[in-house]
Amino acid sequence: MDIEPDFGRIRKTAQHKEPDRVPLCEVLVEYPIQSRFLGREVKSKDLASQVEFWAKAGYDYIPLTVGMMTPGKVTDESSISRVIRETMFKDSPEAEDEKAWNLELTSFINNREDFEHFPWDLAGQLDFSKFYEVRNLLPEGMKVIAVSGKIFTLTWMLMGFNKFAMSLIMDEQLVADVFHKVAEIQFRGLEQIFEMPHVQAVWVVDDLAFGTGPMISPQAFRDHLFPWYREMARRCHEKGLLFFMHSDGDLTMLMEDLIDLGVDVLQPVDPTCMDIVRIKETYGDRLCLAGNVPNELLRSGTPSEVEDLVKKLIEKCAPGGGYCVGSGNSVPEWARFENYMAMRGAALKHGFYPLSI
Repeated sequence: MDIEPDFGRIRKTAQHKEPDRVPLCEVLVEYPIQSRFLGREVKSKDLASQVEFWAKAGYDYIPLTVGMMTPGKVTDESSISRVIRETMFKDSPEAEDEKAWNLELTSFINNREDFEHFPWDLAGQLDFSKFYEVRNLLPEGMKVIAVSGKIFTLTWMLMGFNKFAMSLIMDEQLVADVFHKVAEIQFRGLEQIFEMPHVQAVWVVDDLAFGTGPMISPQAFRDHLFPWYREMARRCHEKGLLFFMHSDGDLTMLMEDLIDLGVDVLQPVDPTCMDIVRIKETYGDRLCLAGNVPNELLRSGTPSEVEDLVKKLIEKCAPGGGYCVGSGNSVPEWARFENYMAMRGAALKHGFYPLSI
């Protein structure tokens, strides 16, 4: 069984070709799962152990964050959290960040004055140290995917969702300017990683939808967000990098937009509200799909149930390439380790081409 890392496996799959096996694909595997796999504790600053996990578990890359916000969090390694601590809450710098982000009501940018006085320069001080450190740790064939984006999420979080939604109607220029500032910082980070040959893809992580559809109107996305991602995809392709997109929720109304702006790989095709088989049938010749193993199944299912589902996903979605096995979001610490191993094991057992399921 060949589990040696080979980013060409991802590249072939994204090009709708059949590599040696169906790739494994996650934007995040929480450290407790990594620790259980390696048999020792893995911490956020222990990059060598992280590389070891991703390689030994069968992945062809390690995801590293560049930008203002870590995937799924506004805490820990996120530069935007440092800004909030050091400038907005000077009287209590040790306060937990989670308390600062009441995602509906908390607004750090209410008006033009707030926008002008927001410490954008501090927010733009991005940390690239892991990208340099990892170069000498990567085994042959393994690459880095730079996790970025969150242009939409950071924009509405800085304004508070209620204020953001109202401002789309009452003060659209302010919203556009916040989008612009956030995107400018994210692009600044990408310009540096574009010059790093060990980085072979950019993974935008930006939840655009609820389970019932887009969080704002598709036209608002087209006006304020998608032009930035179209340019990001263009720059990636110009440099020979793949462009991944992560979003939870029902993206059906946005699928043509995502394809048009240049997404190569869409993850996770949210299993709570999207039918990946239908999506594959409709868009599979233009878009590589990844994920769709429900996190609830990883939490409460059995290993045999997980294996059965992975076999079905490979059977329905992997012929001809264009599909990677992975979770329905990311692998959280509360997933049963046995179920994570079943998902991984099923991909390695049943995912070799030519498929024989």
